[in-house]
Amino acid sequence: MKKSKRNIYLKKKPLTEAMSILFEKFDFDSYIGDEEINSTEALGRVLASTIFAASSSPNYHSAAMDGIAVSAVDTYGASESSPKRLKIGSEAVFINTGNPLPDDKDAVIMIEDVHEPGDETVEIIMGAIPFQHVRSMGEDIVATEFLLPKGHIIRPFDIGALLGVGLTKVNVRKRPKIFFIPTGDEIVEPGSGPLTFGKVYESNSAVIGALALEDGVETKRHPVVNDVFENIKSAVADNIDDYDIVIVIAGSSAGTKDFTRSVFDELGEVLVHGINIMPGKPTILGNVKGKLVVGLPGYPVSAIMTYFNVIRPLIAKMLGTGEPPYERVTATVLRDIPSRAGNDEFLQVMISNVEGNIIASPLPRGAGNITTMVKADGVVKIDSLSEGLMKGDEVKPILLRRKDEIERGILAVGSHDICLDLLSADLSLFYPGHSLASVNVGSLGGIIALKNGECHLTGAHLLDPETGQYNTWAVKKYIEEPVTIVTLVHRTQGLIVPKGNPDGISTISDLVKDGVTFANRQRGSGTRILLDYHLAKLEIDPTEIDGYDREEFTHMNVAVRVLGGRASCGLGIAAASAALDLDFIPVDEERYDLIIPQKFRDDERICALIDVINSEKFKNKIGALPGYNTKETGVEFSVE
Repeated sequence: MKKSKRNIYLKKKPLTEAMSILFEKFDFDSYIGDEEINSTEALGRVLASTIFAASSSPNYHSAAMDGIAVSAVDTYGASESSPKRLKIGSEAVFINTGNPLPDDKDAVIMIEDVHEPGDETVEIIMGAIPFQHVRSMGEDIVATEFLLPKGHIIRPFDIGALLGVGLTKVNVRKRPKIFFIPTGDEIVEPGSGPLTFGKVYESNSAVIGALALEDGVETKRHPVVNDVFENIKSAVADNIDDYDIVIVIAGSSAGTKDFTRSVFDELGEVLVHGINIMPGKPTILGNVKGKLVVGLPGYPVSAIMTYFNVIRPLIAKMLGTGEPPYERVTATVLRDIPSRAGNDEFLQVMISNVEGNIIASPLPRGAGNITTMVKADGVVKIDSLSEGLMKGDEVKPILLRRKDEIERGILAVGSHDICLDLLSADLSLFYPGHSLASVNVGSLGGIIALKNGECHLTGAHLLDPETGQYNTWAVKKYIEEPVTIVTLVHRTQGLIVPKGNPDGISTISDLVKDGVTFANRQRGSGTRILLDYHLAKLEIDPTEIDGYDREEFTHMNVAVRVLGGRASCGLGIAAASAALDLDFIPVDEERYDLIIPQKFRDDERICALIDVINSEKFKNKIGALPGYNTKETGVEFSVE
């Protein structure tokens, strides 16, 4: 019977143990070796040895100013009331900046302080002191003196220092070479044409390759290899001699077409299969012909986190640069984040500065969600012994964005609306460096966050069933400080149904029909309150609706649920329905506002945001969306 080539998990190991196994197997300190290169080409390279000055800089006493070189003793006694004349050539020698100082001179008088009454003498009105306006030999550095340490990453001004002491060549660590082999029957080359059903473009090698380039690595990529054992084996075997690390992307888990471990087993040895990190658990680490081979998970975020936690530290070890210099901040968690014990979880977060309080807001989990990395400002580690983080916990996320960018960001917590995405795009366009981050917790959740000082503003559309007014009642009930309410848009809410409306749904009353399943929004959201308002008017018991208790956190999630056939309909905005080419049955028009504490109204970030809201370009974009009306967009009023 033919032996299966598919992967079989070894016992998962903690990250520290997995790294220890690699350090025992490979001598990373001498793994890549050194090379000598021209100093002028050394930018970004890592010094392989400590540098001492080959010569002094400068290697002679030189003039630091244009003027005359003199012996200080010849100038003593000169003053405005008793000027002194010096003979040109013997007592005074004209000199330019950088010129060598004559052997019998020890000072320079600036040309501005020199008078020339005749051809043979000059007049001075102030005496000089020894080595006045003189750059002494070795003033910058003296021959044999320490200049740069081993492991130093060479900067532009380091190149100047090297050349200044006569070092035209320098010994550096070689650049590690990584070879990527993307695999998968479902993977196609980017730019190869429109995607067909069940296919995805290969991007992991580009993302990980770009991270590696930032870390000083040379990279090369193999064309996509399909899920055939012999093909993957050949790709590894044909390139292992020419590279320091070979990375096979995807095929590292235990599916029927996951062959990476079997390839490593046949060509060499598997050292680790499975690490207690999430995402990134299926990672494989092995040795083929004395070279490190890595099986990366195929999900993008898993691959990235494995790079951060495993590959980047190994590269730093090879180069001798020490631990990667991650910048961190201390932040407070915005809301509870449950986590399964047993794995170190690495969670992407948005980070915002609200009145000096650094807030970390979790982004949606999902190892395949590359856009969460795009939105993330940082990554938080949840320890394997923990069951998660609680609201208010202090964490120290690694930063993925510069601190100054985070400082200019605005945090909106509240109801989801597509307009916020367009507003964020235009804010960054018209005010470079500014950004708007949105956390979707529903209108009421946003108002509570605003009350607790956890955000700059909230988006809300909370209907008062008794008056038919929006948001003012909730502000008066929950928020004690004065606020400014800015109307963003009027929008139509309705029933999102599949194309052709196969269940014949026409009104809210149809939600109780046999066979109809409903995609609901979360408690506290304005859409949920609007639904309950209409159900009460129609005297419909919510428990009669199949799906009433299943909650989604955005309008797009509702639409996706309908598109995927997991719900017959859902209540949401027309734009979400149109985005996925679904049908839409209008139910009601509502007002969507931004609620901003008055203490933030004059903040330059908020001023920029409101300026964008009032721009005709933004209003035209919003007005072009299905179900949106800009009749009051930008209108402000205060609530005390």
